[in-house]
Amino acid sequence: MNDHQLLRYSRHILLPQIGVEGQEKLLASRALIVGAGGLGSPVALYLAAAGVGNITLCDGDSVDLTNLQRQIAHFSHSLGRNKALSASDTMAALNPEIELTAIQHRLEGDDLKEQIAQADIVLDASDNFATRHAINRACQQYRKPLVSGAAIRFDGQVTVFDLSNSSSPCYHCLFPEDAEDEGERCAVMGVFSPLVGIVGSIQAAEALKCLTGIGQTLQGRLLLIDGLTMEWRQIKLKKDPDCPVCSDAQRKKSDS
Repeated sequence: MNDHQLLRYSRHILLPQIGVEGQEKLLASRALIVGAGGLGSPVALYLAAAGVGNITLCDGDSVDLTNLQRQIAHFSHSLGRNKALSASDTMAALNPEIELTAIQHRLEGDDLKEQIAQADIVLDASDNFATRHAINRACQQYRKPLVSGAAIRFDGQVTVFDLSNSSSPCYHCLFPEDAEDEGERCAVMGVFSPLVGIVGSIQAAEALKCLTGIGQTLQGRLLLIDGLTMEWRQIKLKKDPDCPVCSDAQRKKSDS
């Protein structure tokens, strides 16, 4: 690091758990953020501010007036712009020293796999179950750590799936594809503005911990947040031995 970086990241460097070595790990890391909305906004801003050296942000949607109640990476002058581009501009203004890539379409298929294969950490800030399951399958295929968050109404949840670990559950273990309600969207159900900031900030914290190898992540635990009562609960997660995505039999099949 140069003198300017030592000053910019000095409050991280002062933490003995991070120090110069940990900050250098962040600068050398590559993160993929899927979604630049309510969750993706705080995730993107905190990873940029923290000095994650290479960040790819993808979103095929455009900034709408209804987004501005909670999606803090966008501004009134951003209306109509692609969200990935808009958020990347905000990130660049916050930290011009990092490398940013804005993907202006929904990642799927081989494109999604290619981006996940290149990433050191994947953050799911998407708003639909099809994308979440596709991300989960690709992270399992390439053994990438996945930080997953969700928020609706006043309820939020965060967890980490360290899919490099064969004993880790995956998103499918928690939410099987045939057990979900696609109707639960912010546009229909509403969402409390600060809740996405709380959940997204926790996702960013978990990603930084994974990248630097410090502390204890939410691997194997689902953190639940009630924004009305500000009560926090944890549920221990176990791997489904018959999971069609991450079971031992499936892992062997994907490795062969």
